[in-house]
Amino acid sequence: MKILIADDHRLVIEAVKAKLAELEPGIDFVLAMSVDELLASASDDLDLAVIDLNMPGANGHAHIDEMRKRHPAVPVIVLSGYEDPAIMRTALEHGVLGFIPKAYSPEVMLSAVRLVLAGGVYVPPMMLSALPPGIVAGVPAIEAARSATPSPAHTLDHLRNVLTERQVEVLQLLSQGKPNKLIGRALGISEGTVKIHLAAIFRALNVRNRTEAVVAAQTLSEA
Repeated sequence: MKILIADDHRLVIEAVKAKLAELEPGIDFVLAMSVDELLASASDDLDLAVIDLNMPGANGHAHIDEMRKRHPAVPVIVLSGYEDPAIMRTALEHGVLGFIPKAYSPEVMLSAVRLVLAGGVYVPPMMLSALPPGIVAGVPAIEAARSATPSPAHTLDHLRNVLTERQVEVLQLLSQGKPNKLIGRALGISEGTVKIHLAAIFRALNVRNRTEAVVAAQTLSEA
């Protein structure tokens, strides 16, 4: 896995790097402390880019737009000192897949990154509570996240009764952002078997896809 971290504070970069190293062994980190360094070091083979809004050379969201224009397949998360829902909304409208305030805990950041790597969109709770449903244009996964909250019957104890031990393991790896291939490798099973387990998990959680399953599983673990 290859992750770019762009921020003008070395302490922030090192802290984010240390926490994201927990995703999996052997991550290749690319570091940038200005917009020029960001654009010079970015590449199509990145799995993720975590970018600050305010850094030397930044002009609003222009560096985010340029990053997405040059490398449209690379998921981008904004890591920012701002906690204004309007600023979060604007960033999401520019196509980022997550907005993480720097005031949040390292564990929340890690969970948000896992969600984005699993194909979802991370939206801070303060933004969801401040905006009516559907207002964030161009980010359909936000509504998927809203609808993925499990019903009261879907408690962890309930799931452990309806899922096999192996399916619980699959769900745990899915929540870490692992693709089917890596889930199968970790558990010693084929990708086809992983898909069968996922179908059972989706039914148990009453969700439609991987993103909703991850959000529902995180909601359960925090309940």
